[in-house]
Amino acid sequence: MAVSNLFRSTLAAGAITFAALGNAAAADIPCTTAKLIVPWGAGGGTHIIFSLFEETINKMDGPNVQVVTISGQGGNKGAKEARKAKPDGCTLFAIHQSAIVSYLAGRVDFTWDAFEPVAQVTSTPEVIGASGDAPWPDFQAVLADAKENPNTIPLGATLGSTSQFMWLLIEEENPGAKFKYIPFDGTKQRVTALLAGTIKLGTVNIPTAEKNVKQGTLKAYAIAANERLPQFPDVPTLKEIGTDMTYSLDRGIMVPKGTPQDVIDMWTGIFKKAAENEELVEKLKAKGTPVVYRGPEDYAEWFQKEYDAHEKVAVKIGMFKK
Repeated sequence: MAVSNLFRSTLAAGAITFAALGNAAAADIPCTTAKLIVPWGAGGGTHIIFSLFEETINKMDGPNVQVVTISGQGGNKGAKEARKAKPDGCTLFAIHQSAIVSYLAGRVDFTWDAFEPVAQVTSTPEVIGASGDAPWPDFQAVLADAKENPNTIPLGATLGSTSQFMWLLIEEENPGAKFKYIPFDGTKQRVTALLAGTIKLGTVNIPTAEKNVKQGTLKAYAIAANERLPQFPDVPTLKEIGTDMTYSLDRGIMVPKGTPQDVIDMWTGIFKKAAENEELVEKLKAKGTPVVYRGPEDYAEWFQKEYDAHEKVAVKIGMFKK
């Protein structure tokens, strides 16, 4: 766990009333700095993104946030700590679809609805990456090979994670296509294997893909987004080439169940205002992560749809039983 003098600014006693920010109502919380749990390691994409939010929010009026990384168990160690935290507005939780897949894979007995949604703030589309020596001219050829020779194309993924589920959804959209899943603990190990050519396919984040595609050490076959990316204007979306889906890591903020509504509203207003900050938007854009904001109700509806889509695949492959 990475903690940096988190509660030095916490009051010894009593509550602080913070005035409204944006559309948020005033709320009483017993701290001046809230802990924002990022359940993955320092230096990873989620840590970097929410560190930028931390920097922006702490220049605003109102309570501060302190990002705390609690890595381990594929994000579940931090999720468990966030779930058992007091619902007093002093603990926030950074979340994405891993909360769904961890539950479906049986690694935890709770999913996204064990928390109260505050807001979605970003959406980072996945790049369909391949080793520099991959033999296929395009992704249509990859799919044709995966249908003709199922379970033979080595594909890197952390089993039971979003990095596997995206490919399972691709298989669902392309009946008959099957990949050979090679397990890796994390993104770094998977990218290393792609660069070495020991696996042929895997998802790659935008900065890594941009750097290595230019060098010829990786290939980008498709983007799992609604539109082409400015970093890869010549790389088609999955939809353009006949696979009707998108897939991104959609990051947001949750709080423990039982958090008062006025406190949720306060944090929703704070993160909405931060997401509208032009400097933050530009910094995130440079890292290949556009701001996509959803308020609590829309975020809950979105998460339920994501859950339903993932559950369908998990049931089909025998990972999850309803």
